[in-house]
Amino acid sequence: MSESADTQQLPELAEPFCLRRPILGGVCFLASFAKMFVDQAVKRTPVQVVYPDGTIRGGGDSTTPRLEIVRPKALHERMGHNPKIGLGEAYMAGDWRVADGHDLGRALTPFAERLTSLVPEPWWKLRVFVDTKIPHRHKNTPEGSRRNIGAHYDLSNDLFATFLDPTMTYSSALFDPSMPADEQDLELAQYRKLDSILDQAEVRAGSRVLEIGTGWGALAIRAAQRGAQVTTVTLSSEQLEMAKSRVAALGLSDKIEIRLQDYRAVTGQFDSIVSVEMIEAVGEEYWPTYFAKIDSLLAPGGLVAIQAILMPHQRMVATRKSFGWIQKYIFPGGLIPSFEAIEKTLAEHTSLRVSGRLDFGQDYAETLRRWRTAFTEHEQRVRQLGFDETFVRMWEYYLAYCEAGFASDYLQVSQIQMTSNSPDSGRKDEVSRHVDNS
Repeated sequence: MSESADTQQLPELAEPFCLRRPILGGVCFLASFAKMFVDQAVKRTPVQVVYPDGTIRGGGDSTTPRLEIVRPKALHERMGHNPKIGLGEAYMAGDWRVADGHDLGRALTPFAERLTSLVPEPWWKLRVFVDTKIPHRHKNTPEGSRRNIGAHYDLSNDLFATFLDPTMTYSSALFDPSMPADEQDLELAQYRKLDSILDQAEVRAGSRVLEIGTGWGALAIRAAQRGAQVTTVTLSSEQLEMAKSRVAALGLSDKIEIRLQDYRAVTGQFDSIVSVEMIEAVGEEYWPTYFAKIDSLLAPGGLVAIQAILMPHQRMVATRKSFGWIQKYIFPGGLIPSFEAIEKTLAEHTSLRVSGRLDFGQDYAETLRRWRTAFTEHEQRVRQLGFDETFVRMWEYYLAYCEAGFASDYLQVSQIQMTSNSPDSGRKDEVSRHVDNS
């Protein structure tokens, strides 16, 4: 059963401060500064921006992505008072939109490609005045993790079904590189991803498998169909119920145990440990705990394979303590790691070492494009589920925003294999054959 959408509460989307409390003279310094920034950013980007009076800023031609500013003052006020959150809130409120005949993801990608150069170097020193601290309630304690996961994954199983493929897999697909991705079936590409990570973890008949982050059960089902005995843990009650139903329908209940359990509470020994795009929800201060727990649960000779969204290390360091639009509205408590941060955590807190890596960030851009297309096509169904205009615009922006991050190579997604180098691991001579630099 899915929770009714009318019980879901979005964080407050208030009118910009200076529109609620007009200041003397009607001129807000912060809004003026934001307007100057927007104008400078558009000059540096091959995207056209159209204002209500017909003014067009930016260059290009009829094929150039085009955005429309509906309420310039509101947009500048939001961005001026909260630069990291204001742009997304302005889209949610309808202060700006993509022009008819143009695509939001394609329009955002040029900005993502120039993210580090859009803001002049001296302005970066001002970020200390605009960064908002992460709320304490978003910390990923055992109690906080349950609350943070529920805020996204317990929205409604029916909502996710409007845009996911039949596997109900909410992570990047892996397309066949020998063919154009846009010509391939998404469901088959998701099975290709599942098989790839199970291969990395060498899951076979008789394997004892632990999955951290059940989703809607696709990976656990695929592993059980190989003959493995699977334990999978989740903090989402909505996903738990649907995963159990899918497992039972396939007659695999004797092969798969699904628990509503925090990964920190798991005990036992496992030959293979897998986790797909769950580390992003762990939180930086808990990365040592997460990987140390995996290390302690891995049986001698076992393998770990995780799929992780990654960002450049310098950008992660610069933004890890600040509170952005994604954290406020989509993934509370989330932080995307860098590959360097993962390696450092492994070296300092575990016996695990990276023994293989497969990168496929452009596949995520295509996956997100498919999801956004399906979400838009089923918008009426989303509204029937009880989600309002603000929610629909929020999810359109979220999917396009993420698509632009991967399309621009600002974000990466990787399947990372890990092997223990402890004396009893039994794999010291095997590490090299697992390395995958494709």
